[in-house]
Amino acid sequence: MKILQTHQLTLKIANKIICQDLNLDIEAGDIWGILGPNGSGKTTLLHSLAGLLQPTQGNIYLEEKNLYSIPRKTIAQHLGILLQDTHPLFPQTVFEYCLAGRHPHLSYFGRIKNEDEEIAQQALRIMELDLKMQQNIFNLSGGERRRLAIAALLTQNPNIYLLDEPNNHLDLRHQIKVLNHFKHLTEIKPAAVVMSLHDLHLAKNYCNKILMLFSEGKILQGNSKELLNSENVSQLYEIDLQQQGHPF
Repeated sequence: MKILQTHQLTLKIANKIICQDLNLDIEAGDIWGILGPNGSGKTTLLHSLAGLLQPTQGNIYLEEKNLYSIPRKTIAQHLGILLQDTHPLFPQTVFEYCLAGRHPHLSYFGRIKNEDEEIAQQALRIMELDLKMQQNIFNLSGGERRRLAIAALLTQNPNIYLLDEPNNHLDLRHQIKVLNHFKHLTEIKPAAVVMSLHDLHLAKNYCNKILMLFSEGKILQGNSKELLNSENVSQLYEIDLQQQGHPF
C-alpha cells in the first residue's frame, strides 16, 4: 500500500538543485534511508515531504491525496517529523512535552483523556524516560532531549515517520534501541519510515530502500542490497573507499 508518493518532484534551495523529477513510492513496511554528503539536501527533502516547504515543481501525495490540499491537523494525524534538532521554548515537564504529541488527535476544544496520557506514558517508557516524567525538560542531557523528541513523535502515532538524523546525540545502545523500535512499528502496523543517516552500516542493517542524493539533482534509488556498494558510496561521498582501505 503506497502511503506517500512524489510525482516529478523538483527541489531547489538558493539555485542549488536538490532533486529533479523525483518519483518516489513509499509503501507501508518500508524503511527508506536518505544518504548524501553534508549540504546535499537531505533535510530539505524531509521538510518537503512533511509539507513544511513548497517544492519548486511536482506534487506530493499523502495516501493518494495532494499533500497541499490537506489541512495541517489532518496531515499531523498521518505523518510526523523528527527534526534534526529541537529547542524547547519554555519550561515544562517531560510528561507535558511528550503529551503535546496527542494534539493532532484532539478536537479543537477537546480535553486530554486517560487514553492519551497512557499513550504518552508508554512512549516515555520505550525511550527510558518514565522515571523523569516530572523533571523540567531544561534539566535533561542532550541525549535525553533527543529521546524525548522521539517519545513525543511516538505519542503522535502517525503512519509515516520522517526522521532527520534520528541518532543525533544518542549513544550506541540507544541508537540501536530507537532503530529497532521504528523497524518494529513498520512490522506491526501499516507504517513507513524515511530517515536521513550518516552511518552506512546502520543504513545497510535497517533500510530496505535507499535514496542517494548526489550533486546537481542526480539521484539513485532502489533496494539497499543493490545500491549500497563501494562504487556507489565512493561516488556519493567523492572518496575512493578501497584506496583508503575502507571497502564497503
